[in-house]
Amino acid sequence: MHTGSFAARAEHGPGKDASRSRPALTLLAALVTLTLAACAGVPHGHPAGAAGAVPASPLAAEAAASAATPAGMDAPLVPGASVAAAAAASGAAAPEDKLDVLLEDNLNPGQKVDLDAPKTHVDLWSRIRVGMAMPELDNDLVRKAEDWYSTRPDYVARMTGRGSLYLYHVVEEVEKRGMPMELALLPFVESAFRADAQSNAKAVGMWQFMPATGRDFDLKQNIFRDDRRDVLASTRAALDYLQRLNKMFDGDWQLALAAYNWGQGNVSKAVARNQKLGLPADYDNIRMPDETRYYLPKLQAIKNIVMHPETFGLELPAVSNHPYFLSVNIDRDIDVALAAQLASLDEETFRQFNPQMNKPVILAASSGQILLPYDNASTFVANLERHRGPLATWTAWVVPRTMKPADAAKQVGMSEAGLREINRIPARMLVKQGSTLLVPRNASRDKDVSEHLADNASIMFAPDVPPLRRVTVKAGKGETVASVARRYRLGSTQVAQWNRVSTKASFKPGQAVVVYLRENQKVVADAEPSKSASTSAPKSAVRATATRTPTKVAAKSPRSASNGKARSTKVANGRNGGGNVASAKTQTTTLR
Repeated sequence: MHTGSFAARAEHGPGKDASRSRPALTLLAALVTLTLAACAGVPHGHPAGAAGAVPASPLAAEAAASAATPAGMDAPLVPGASVAAAAAASGAAAPEDKLDVLLEDNLNPGQKVDLDAPKTHVDLWSRIRVGMAMPELDNDLVRKAEDWYSTRPDYVARMTGRGSLYLYHVVEEVEKRGMPMELALLPFVESAFRADAQSNAKAVGMWQFMPATGRDFDLKQNIFRDDRRDVLASTRAALDYLQRLNKMFDGDWQLALAAYNWGQGNVSKAVARNQKLGLPADYDNIRMPDETRYYLPKLQAIKNIVMHPETFGLELPAVSNHPYFLSVNIDRDIDVALAAQLASLDEETFRQFNPQMNKPVILAASSGQILLPYDNASTFVANLERHRGPLATWTAWVVPRTMKPADAAKQVGMSEAGLREINRIPARMLVKQGSTLLVPRNASRDKDVSEHLADNASIMFAPDVPPLRRVTVKAGKGETVASVARRYRLGSTQVAQWNRVSTKASFKPGQAVVVYLRENQKVVADAEPSKSASTSAPKSAVRATATRTPTKVAAKSPRSASNGKARSTKVANGRNGGGNVASAKTQTTTLR
């Protein structure tokens, strides 16, 4: 989490001669910074249906290293006097037409943002309290959660800063859809309102979407961005998902929330089980994991604190009900570092507002927008108008053939170490044909990345292993998949896959068995050769015939041959799943 000041300013000035036209920008209003003193537990893996481990503490806190509240975030943030004043302070005036658009509210199209309107001075907590509509829970688990929060004021204070960045937008969206306002507090339970949160189960973002569920709700996940961390996109997807679950469970929000945590299939089965037995099939009576059983009590505890903070010895600061952040649409690729500089923000702060960015460049065809504090948005517009020089120094390059990273680096004019680092290429791996790499722009690569590539870019790896040869052996008496695997130090799964049998299969005496060995790996000394061989061996041994094959077939090295099924792994936050080959064919690992 960012620990610097939101007011940080970076020195900047005009660059060299422009090499391309400047982008035309459309600015749409978006978010507000608010303050919240009631908070949540650690992130966990939900919508895919895999419940995480039950926390050891009543509400397992975020990691001990949880980022502190940014400087200046302990109190409500109030925008400056005006957009025009901010532009003037930056040394340049933004065009009037762009300032007019800047003041439009994208949550309420056609309306202007007026920070002096009476409604902006209404405490946001009043809106939340009025909108509460879910059934009350009152049990020992609720008391346990209340005690946990009320005895950790420092933790609550940290949550105040994080939640205040996004809460206004969530409240607006929940209210617009006519949903219970308790749902606006759900990210405190899911992720402690951390947009960059990732659980051990690979759930990501403040709404904790699993990869597959995120894709179901059109949250793009590739090497350039992960929309599960995008505040606007993930909020839209989460509320869509919750509405679907509510409809699935006949308007029962408690069952819908249980399904959001545990998985809709699991809750449906639990409901059907009780109905078959003639038992009540509501939230209080169906069987569920402990973590899911504790999920709603945590939300109820947060609700109780918001409704009556004084009861728990906590104080909720008054929060103005107006936008603070703006969504700035871009139509040209731009480096993250330059965008931050033009907005007079340090890069770390900029990334806090835009956590979905995986790479040091923002692609207009994919991301299309950035979030900025209210006054920084006008500064960005003014400085962009004055900027001369390229906006992006990075672009995407599709690998024309399977290559060693050193060869790819030479072709694009980078060091091998630099190419590996920026693209997170694991050691001892080849980059497969068709992969997309981030590389420096030059005269021959100066175009913005296309929409198709921006949305579908992936990196595929193949192990950089010695050539293999296909060896046919004839099984002796009592030969099994396991015995052949042991003899050649292979995985049973691989041997089974190569021969299209199960891992527990036995071979008939004389049956041909296929294995793939390294070029320098010999057939074991006691093996009985095939009929074409000139030597003999005991009948109890296998007979082998070796034929060299080109490197079209790749296999796991003997040391790592443990999994025979080829797979494709999508990895969030740019972390790779590494990769030994897991089958007779080259394993592909895709980074998302």
